Amino acid sequence: MEISETKLKGTVVIKPRVFEDARGYFFESYNKQVFLNAGLNLNFVQDNQSLSQKGVLRGLHFQNAPHAQGKLVRVITGAVFDVAVDIRQNSPTYGQWFGLELNARNKWMMYIPEGFAHGFLTLEDNTIFSYKCTNFYNKASEDCLLWKDQDLGIKWPFENPLLSEKDLEGKHFKNFTSLFSI
Repeated sequence: MEISETKLKGTVVIKPRVFEDARGYFFESYNKQVFLNAGLNLNFVQDNQSLSQKGVLRGLHFQNAPHAQGKLVRVITGAVFDVAVDIRQNSPTYGQWFGLELNARNKWMMYIPEGFAHGFLTLEDNTIFSYKCTNFYNKASEDCLLWKDQDLGIKWPFENPLLSEKDLEGKHFKNFTSLFSI
């Protein structure tokens, strides 16, 4: 596995070694020792999976303490534009975002630690998105930033995605008080 940090400290892109032949392919999607060697001492407690059609945007979600979550995300089938936003006060990259395409072809993953909002936009029909979480889901702790907030300036590939009510009502970044700090 190749693990490299993004411009947002703590957020990493993971590129697995993929072994392919006429039968198909094999790769490790998680190896605790490899992650530990890269400084990622993580304890995953919950796996989630979603199916979305092309043009669905989910996010920008996060959970506040004491139920904050780190997420190891990947695509099983299809493709997404995946985004992390730094919401850690006093961080040199506070309010900045990082995005990349994760898809079934490249098999890349991204780890988004606590203190980051996360969202993704599906680029293909029948996209299956999977993520491992470092904490359990807690409805009372969930929060959401507005996906198209001008202050964040995220360059999404589609302008009119399909959204849930919760995502339509996300908070504006300038009116948001983060409970995370570094």
